[in-house]
Order: sequence, then C-alpha cells, then structure tokens
Amino acid sequence: MTNTFTIGRRRAKNCTTAPTARRAARSARPAWEEPPTAAGQTAKGLTLGAMLAAVLVPLYIIVLTSVSSPGAVNRAGGLVTWPDGLSLQAYREMLGDSTVRTALLVSLGITGVGTALSMVVSVLCAYGMSRSRSFGHRPILVLLIVTMFVSGGMIPTFLVVTGLGGYNQWWALILPGSVSVFNILVLRSFYSSTSGELIDAARMDGAGDWRILWSVVLPTSRAVTAVIALFYGVGYWNSFFNVMLYMPTESEKWPLQYVLLTYVNRGVGLPGSVNSGFGSATAQTAPLSLQMAVVVLTLVPLLVVYPFVQKHFRTGVLTGAIKG
Repeated sequence: MTNTFTIGRRRAKNCTTAPTARRAARSARPAWEEPPTAAGQTAKGLTLGAMLAAVLVPLYIIVLTSVSSPGAVNRAGGLVTWPDGLSLQAYREMLGDSTVRTALLVSLGITGVGTALSMVVSVLCAYGMSRSRSFGHRPILVLLIVTMFVSGGMIPTFLVVTGLGGYNQWWALILPGSVSVFNILVLRSFYSSTSGELIDAARMDGAGDWRILWSVVLPTSRAVTAVIALFYGVGYWNSFFNVMLYMPTESEKWPLQYVLLTYVNRGVGLPGSVNSGFGSATAQTAPLSLQMAVVVLTLVPLLVVYPFVQKHFRTGVLTGAIKG
C-alpha cells in the first residue's frame, strides 16, 4: 500500500511539474540574449498591430463597400467605412452577369493549366540540375542564371509570340511566363539536399531516375513543392498584362483580373446593368460597390488556398534556400 501511495504521489508531482518545465523550455534564452524589456515588448506589439491593421482595414473597407447600397456610397462620398444600408445586390448582379462568369472560368482554367505546366517543367529541370552526374547541368544552370539578369525585352517577346500565332490565343497568356528561374533554383537547392542514402537505396532496388523523382524526391519535398505551386498559382491568377498585349479586343476571353481592371479604370457598371453612373439615385447597385464586389471575388480563391499552404513556407522556402 505504501509503495502504491508513493508511486501515485510521484506521478502527480510529475504531471504538475511537466507543464512548468515545458513553459521554462519554451522561454529559455541563449546566454548572450538579454531578456526583453517592457519598451521592446510594447514596440513589437505596436509594430505587429500596425502591420495587421494595414492588411485588415483595407480588406474591411472593400468588403463593406461591396455590400453597401447606392445611398450609403453617396453619403460616404466613396468607400464606406461604417455599416449603412447593407445589401447583397452587387453580388447578385455580378454573378448574374455573363461577362464575370466567363472571366471567372477563364481565370480558373488559366491558373490550373498554367500552374500544372509550370510545375512539371520546373520540377523536371530542377531535378536534372540537382544531379551532379547529369549531362550539361552546369552550362544549363549558368544559362538560366544569365536569363535572370538579361532578357530580350517586351517588344522582342511580343514579336516572337505573335510570330508563332499567339495573338488572341489563350496559350499566349500561359507559355510566355510559364517558367521562373528563381523557382527552379529554389527547387534545385532543395533537391540537392535530399538524402543520398535514400537515392542509393532506391537505385539498389532497381529504380531509375523517374522512379526516384516520383517515389523519393517529391515525397520528401512536399513543402517546397506546395510553396512553389502557390507562387505560380498566384502569379497566373493575378496576371493581366499579357492580356493587354496579346488579347486586347477579345473580351469573351478576358480573365477576371483584366475585367476588374477595365471596370475600375472606366468607373462604370457591368455591361447591361441598370447603373448609368456613379451613385445614381435610381440605380439598384452603386458601380463602386460592384467594383469592390469583383475585387472580393478575386481575393476569395487566394484566401481559401493560402491557409493550407502557409504552414509550408518556413520549411519549404527557407530550408530550400539555405541548404545546398
């Protein structure tokens, strides 16, 4: 009985001291690092609060303006900062417009196809250059690095794309920017740090380069792959400049970002809407609310995808950039 009681007391003591020990371990600082001062902690809190406000306040104003009535927009003189006369009419009108629906589908298609193509090319190129015995990997690496600092320019690129028949073609919105040398170098650096024992073991089992890439390298580099895919996806989703170059008149082929740019620059409502001008007294939806609704629509896919990839940023980009 005495032994059982003693063991129980020891277990209870361990359970009580374990959280304290964990907190002490988390708060442990190196010997050369001084403890934080009250002024330093306050400055850090104010800085983080200001950065957070700089991100959230514009987003709050955009969302609030998009759900405001024409009267509320008139009373605010533009962007709405306080809830007044909320309405979802802007979203109903926006999603009911065929131009926006088509542009949304075009953007999703370009982003999906472009990201897949860019990842395939980048992964294959990075893996080939990460193998020290691959043929010509050093001259190719030097050539790629040179292209980061020296380029042909916009006019030669335009002439090449149009000469290949890319004017008014969707592939002109994907292929010219399908490869980023920076992303390839990040992938290469990460692939170079892959355990050589794993690759040697796979070769002893009879695996070739394709099998090693698919079964060894990619599974051990999911973090950097997810981050680079996010980089490519955001680039394609936000791209609109190539539309101005190669597809300025084909409105039915415009992606959502260029439709947004057109509406914002012109300051008018959607084609076929009942709005005749900014803040019209008889309008059901203020053009500014409609423009902000399109802005929200362009942000939603990124806000949905980003939380799932954000956890990979530290291990994906920083580790891949430091090693190798």
